[in-house]
Amino acid sequence: MSFAASPAQALDFERDIWTVSRLNAEARAILEAALPMLWVQGEISNLAEPPSGHCYFTLKDAGAQVRCAMFKPRRRLLAFRPANGQQVLLRARLTLFESRGDFQLRVEHMEPAGEGALRLELERRKRRLAALGLFAEADKRPLPRLPAQIGLITSPNGAAVHDMLNVLCRRLPLVPVLIYPVPVQGDGAAQAICAALALANRRADCDLLILARGGGSLEDLMAFNDEALAHAIRASGIPLLTGIGHEIDLSIADLAADRRAPTPSAAAELAVPAADALRERLVALHRRSSDKVRGRMVATAQRLAAVTRRLRLRHPAARLQQQAQVLDRLGLRLMQVMDRRLRDDRAVLRERRAALLAAAPARRLREQRLRAQALMQRLGLLGPGLLRQRRARLQALVAQLDALSPLAVLRRGYAIVMRSADGKVVRSAADTGPGERLEVRLAEGRLQVEVQTAEGEVGDRM
Repeated sequence: MSFAASPAQALDFERDIWTVSRLNAEARAILEAALPMLWVQGEISNLAEPPSGHCYFTLKDAGAQVRCAMFKPRRRLLAFRPANGQQVLLRARLTLFESRGDFQLRVEHMEPAGEGALRLELERRKRRLAALGLFAEADKRPLPRLPAQIGLITSPNGAAVHDMLNVLCRRLPLVPVLIYPVPVQGDGAAQAICAALALANRRADCDLLILARGGGSLEDLMAFNDEALAHAIRASGIPLLTGIGHEIDLSIADLAADRRAPTPSAAAELAVPAADALRERLVALHRRSSDKVRGRMVATAQRLAAVTRRLRLRHPAARLQQQAQVLDRLGLRLMQVMDRRLRDDRAVLRERRAALLAAAPARRLREQRLRAQALMQRLGLLGPGLLRQRRARLQALVAQLDALSPLAVLRRGYAIVMRSADGKVVRSAADTGPGERLEVRLAEGRLQVEVQTAEGEVGDRM
């Protein structure tokens, strides 16, 4: 039996008929692929916060509106509580709610609308400080593994300080904590934090500082985006750990710090190890040391056993007997050497005694005495004659010297004339002039004279 298809049925085979589900799925894929993540600003209305933790609302402006959905993982990261009528800035992805065919935004981040320009300025500030090298990882110091004392720079009244104290007390209650109270938002907060940093460095009683505050809006966290605070953090001589706001809140202080934690509680956990972990490490170290001591004892016992076996093989009595034999042999050799040396020394002594007797000092002394007497006699005979010869020669030399002496010339009536001014000898009347003072040296004495006239020619000689 066969059936003939109607014209309507035949037409259905030629058509590409979509279901509504397929249509909405394809539309969603096209929307999400066509547009990237967007920043959208508007006013919240129809806000709904069901027990699931998700958040649904309508974002509108004067001319249009769009549905928005923010799911629980992103909702928990909000630093503020949204409300109807509030102007907000969203970072969202355009999508389609397939089951209802609603055009909507899936919100990834939301902040009050006034933060947009502030965030842009903050990004420019971060780039400027990064260019100055304030965020360089190479300059950041490691945190102490077990700090002796921790300084908390935070508000004494906020929830953050209580959370950190609870965590520190739970993890390692033996570490003392010193709180430097400061305001963490508003005018003057950044200056107060800088002053607390300077005070902590002057006191130098902490080896780790924690700068922290709880979550808040961007305006609330602006004290931690101050340039002077970034310079103060890098100038600190004590390592600094930050725990500011939530994980998405990355401030300039976080970038300049030696280590950054996402929250104040996480900063407290990074600051100190857990007591249980330390206890486990101590137990492990004790086990390792015990194993090493046990291994050392076993090795020592084995070595002692080996030495004992060697000692039995080489008994001291046998070695003593061998050494006694060696000692006896050496003693005999020593006696033989001593006897031989004694005979040799006696022979040498006899030879030297005979030579000494042959060259007796008394005989040599008599010979030297006779020689001395003969020399004395010769000296007695030659001395007076030699002395007369020397005296005659000396008198002849004295007469010769006296004949050549200028004093002899002076005794014959001559004189030496010198200028008194410079002591030069005057040889001609032309060498002086009237009024000049002269010194005349005679055979006996000197004369000081003054020239009245000077006559004679240069060539005249006496």
